[in-house]
Amino acid sequence: EVQLVESGGGSVQAGGSLRLSCTVSGDISNYYCMGWYRQVPGKAREGIATIDKGDARSYRGPAKGRFTVSKDNAKNTLYLDMNYLTPSDSGTYYCAALPEFDGGAWCGPERYTMDYWGKGTLVTISS
Repeated sequence: EVQLVESGGGSVQAGGSLRLSCTVSGDISNYYCMGWYRQVPGKAREGIATIDKGDARSYRGPAKGRFTVSKDNAKNTLYLDMNYLTPSDSGTYYCAALPEFDGGAWCGPERYTMDYWGKGTLVTISS
């Protein structure tokens, strides 16, 4: 069973930055798709950013220009660098992985059917 463990969440003021990390128990170098998702209480989980096997990146609107998704295959770790944070960026951030393409949606933040999910890390942005 592949395990994903997020870290790096915390509380920062608006305008600040955070780097989230997601360490994976398996070899991610050939993973079809990995991504970051956010959920706030009372709302559905939403996609933030994804990165595919070829390092193609996709971002959901508000993340464009402020967030950067990357991965280090040697460390089996996925990252999300977040800059110019606003209170609306607050929430629990989850990383997810889909090792093999399953014929569903292409890799992108609109894709929610992933095989493995972490337990999340909380991000709180104060104004």
